[in-house]
Amino acid sequence: MNNVPQTVAPSPRPGLLTLTHVIYGLHSLSVLIGVTTAATVVGVFVFGWPSILAVILNYVKRSEVRGTWLDSHFRWQIRTFWFALLWYALAGLLILSLVGILLGWAVLAAAGIWVIYRVIKGWLALNERRTIEFK
Repeated sequence: MNNVPQTVAPSPRPGLLTLTHVIYGLHSLSVLIGVTTAATVVGVFVFGWPSILAVILNYVKRSEVRGTWLDSHFRWQIRTFWFALLWYALAGLLILSLVGILLGWAVLAAAGIWVIYRVIKGWLALNERRTIEFK
């Protein structure tokens, strides 16, 4: 058992909790579009309007959640978006090189699974009103 005292972060306004659910919902919509269409999950996640709107909301409302337990969710969502873009760019470079076509598609598939994992893990933690642990 960890005997380190835990500090309790202030509670966020109820509207911000709802907004965080909406943002996870927008990210989930991007994932659903990626899974059910010919597009890749990570491609729709990075370039689809639901996730672009979600990350804009993250940045606009970020100062309002700072210091609350929702701050970790906003960082989680923002990092998921930017790392997905990074993986997408890496896969694109591999695919364009012709030598790494198969590796590029493997990176896209792995990044898609990673995005799905991050959205699910984050939303489950939000439902339990927990912060996201960054390890």
